Amino acid sequence: MTTLHPRAGALELERTRCCICETTDADPIAVGEDFEYRTSADSFLAVQCRRCGLVYLDPRPTTDELPQIYPDNYHAFSFSEERFGLVYKVRSRLEARRVLAATKGLDVRDIVDIGCGDGFHLDLLRSYGNPAWNLVGVDLDKRAIEAARARGITVHEGTVESLDLPAASFDVALMIQTIEHVSDPPAVLRATRELLRPGGRLLLVTDNTDSLDFRLFRRRHWGGYHFPRHWNLFNPSSMRALAAKTGFEVESLSTMVSPVNWTYSVRNLLDDWGASRKVVDRFSLEAAPALAAFTAFDALHNLAGRGALLRVFLRRPA
Repeated sequence: MTTLHPRAGALELERTRCCICETTDADPIAVGEDFEYRTSADSFLAVQCRRCGLVYLDPRPTTDELPQIYPDNYHAFSFSEERFGLVYKVRSRLEARRVLAATKGLDVRDIVDIGCGDGFHLDLLRSYGNPAWNLVGVDLDKRAIEAARARGITVHEGTVESLDLPAASFDVALMIQTIEHVSDPPAVLRATRELLRPGGRLLLVTDNTDSLDFRLFRRRHWGGYHFPRHWNLFNPSSMRALAAKTGFEVESLSTMVSPVNWTYSVRNLLDDWGASRKVVDRFSLEAAPALAAFTAFDALHNLAGRGALLRVFLRRPA
């Protein structure tokens, strides 16, 4: 089993509720640990709303605990070719096509990436998109912001709800693997909607709880729980409910192939069972063979609309 992070300790937790239905009418579905980074010795409870199907952490860490549960070696703070090698090259090509799809059919001048991390996706837009585009990021973590600015990306420090950015000033917003990390998804989407010009588009990518990997590993080891960092997790139905609650129109909702949750689900299971470090490390974001195998496997499920990730295009009504 992985040893605890040097700064690991008991976390301050707070009770919460379904962010869509605003009730606590939910069933416990999983108990797990921070298998990936061991930032805490705590166990965490995931519950599912009986009304809309949202899966959420209850209780969850307070926002004061963010520096502990996101350690310095967190992958989104430094996703680089030097660290990830072939995985970085392959993902860059795939992600470039995906983010460029958010611009199709629009007269684009300004793009904002909410929860931009180290600026990976904005860097892809700069490399493969229109040089005239104005690219801006928003992030809360100083370590991520420092890494993004080192790439030459303009980043605003804070949350999209708290920053005083000009209303109706962006044509496209990206929110890629972000919404599951925030405490109040409706507030984040409402604030994003206000930033978009009428007819502007939001590309939202997040984990899918209507997937085979979720069904197989949901009781404890599912990689999408990312205990204790993923606070709200969606299926197609709850995502549509979130869009309706926040004044967005759903342009399209589909699933995407991703090997990450498959890889981490197996990794979490092996780690929990006390497998050797050598075996566990064969299943990680740096393990190209495992990622390749699960990419092919998830592609079959994606054909049936059950891919590991949701990809949602939302539009601010014109």
